[in-house]
Amino acid sequence: MKLIRFGKPEKEKPGVQLDNGHKIDVSAFGSDYDETFFGTGGPKRLKEWLSLHQGECPQIADDIRLGAPVVRPSKIVCVGLNYAKHAQESGMEVPTEPVLFFKASSAIVGPYDDVILPKNSKKSDWEVELAIVIGAKASYVSENNAMDHVAGYVLHNDISEREYQLERLGQWVKGKSCDTFAPIGPFVATADEIQDPHDLRLWLKLNGKIMQDSNTSDLIFGIPKLISYISEFMTLLPGDIISTGTPFGVGLGLDPQLYLQAGDEMELGIDGLGISRQKVKAFQQNED
Repeated sequence: MKLIRFGKPEKEKPGVQLDNGHKIDVSAFGSDYDETFFGTGGPKRLKEWLSLHQGECPQIADDIRLGAPVVRPSKIVCVGLNYAKHAQESGMEVPTEPVLFFKASSAIVGPYDDVILPKNSKKSDWEVELAIVIGAKASYVSENNAMDHVAGYVLHNDISEREYQLERLGQWVKGKSCDTFAPIGPFVATADEIQDPHDLRLWLKLNGKIMQDSNTSDLIFGIPKLISYISEFMTLLPGDIISTGTPFGVGLGLDPQLYLQAGDEMELGIDGLGISRQKVKAFQQNED
């Protein structure tokens, strides 16, 4: 299944995108796509429910906004430098074990929402990534059993402010967690939809020009390793997101470097996970 959420921000409802591209409202199922849903076999239960009730579900118009396809998770765990060429373009050593950092879940927005440049930002950058949605609580999981904890996969644009990330003191989280810096979606593809998550093309265009074009077969650390490794240091809860890293082609690695400007448009996609688009806008102070 392809799980979507639709409607105005903070008021999204659960839906499903069908194989023919049509979208239906599954609010009558009685559960949003949150920790409880994923932790209680929600995808399987929803599939069974649809076998009886799909014909009763209202269709969602194409002009209705899509939100992030998961309710805000307890955490987003990101993996840095997980493609060798990206480590090289960043001027860093290829890691010998996964590099982990957090991204605030408050950064999550929908797949077609605007990306707002932070106040005084000069070095905001793009990063297409394959993200994993956890489907079962994971603590000290073995690599052999790690894939049993995957509910599905989702497209993620890991927007990064490089000055905040690399030139300010502290950890990378400051450059990763600004509002709107985590466009997610358009849908979560349940695990059965993706035959081999380690063989997916992923790409990103900036203003129509291809900037990133790679394949998840180039991951340094694969999904079983990442889940097992992360679960040594923290319990992964249902609905949590692991973002697996970005390939070569970010603005930081170009010569001269290139960063996002107001008016830019990003388009990105991963095989089997759809395409998202975000327009870039300047920060505007809200006046109370």
